[in-house]
Amino acid sequence: MISIDNSTERLVIASVLGEFTLTDFREIEKAVEFAVKFQGKARLLLDLTGMLGFTVDVAWEEIRFTRQHASEFEKIAIVTEDQWLQWSAWLPRNLTDAEVQVFEEFDLALEWIQQA
Repeated sequence: MISIDNSTERLVIASVLGEFTLTDFREIEKAVEFAVKFQGKARLLLDLTGMLGFTVDVAWEEIRFTRQHASEFEKIAIVTEDQWLQWSAWLPRNLTDAEVQVFEEFDLALEWIQQA
């Protein structure tokens, strides 16, 4: 299950609860594409603290989507306490021009992503 908040200009906040599925990821894609189309470069805050796991197709879709939209992200913040996910966050850094940071606390990630 996923919760998306795109009420702030150029900022998409997505929180994953339970298993992260391809359907969930496609909802994030739609929100990011909307932000880019109407507001310019997007900022994405991805809160994975409630994620229990993800399907393999999510990983492949993340790679495809990030490569396809590499220049359309300004910042990406990933919130997780999981050491494996923190380590694997290097992948978006290699596929996009965006600044990518990993945080263990949501409030710190939100503060960082809202900075100019």
